[in-house]
Amino acid sequence: MRSDEARLRPKLQLETKLAGLALDQVDNDGSFSGYASLFGEVDLGRDIIEPGAFAKSLKARGTSGIRMLWQHDANEPIGVWTLIREDARGLYVEGRLAKGVPRARDALELMRARALDGLSIGFRTVRARKEAQTGIRRIIEADLWEISVVTFPMQPAARIASVKRGRPPAIPEFTNLARRIRAAAKKF
Repeated sequence: MRSDEARLRPKLQLETKLAGLALDQVDNDGSFSGYASLFGEVDLGRDIIEPGAFAKSLKARGTSGIRMLWQHDANEPIGVWTLIREDARGLYVEGRLAKGVPRARDALELMRARALDGLSIGFRTVRARKEAQTGIRRIIEADLWEISVVTFPMQPAARIASVKRGRPPAIPEFTNLARRIRAAAKKF
């Protein structure tokens, strides 16, 4: 391509928005669910995602066309999204970590330890408008590419509803330990 053509071609720019996750449970298969983005919430970047912003992208890409990444690194896919949908609250997701992938095993252990608690969306803004008075950008349409498990969330109000905890094997020592942990947790 000639240099003047490259200069004139618009550059594709991927944006990211982070959302926190509250890890309640981690399933044995690494499944979890929650919200990757909440509608109508001002994030730390002074953006608001509007209801319906992802509809066109989800229809075009489908769940299988949206990648689950580690910290927005395209070289580190860590699982698959099994369900992505918009509802009245925001962008609801269900996914499963690929336990055969070392970084996914790391993510699973960090989630279980409550050391990793963020989700982030990677997208390209298609349509937005900026409020002159507040400076807040309202994202009306976004081309969603990926949703990452991340350390620091940009949208603190969005949370994972469930990261399922696997049940320990039915071995008496584990059963008794689980019973003692549940009893101790009730005291707090």
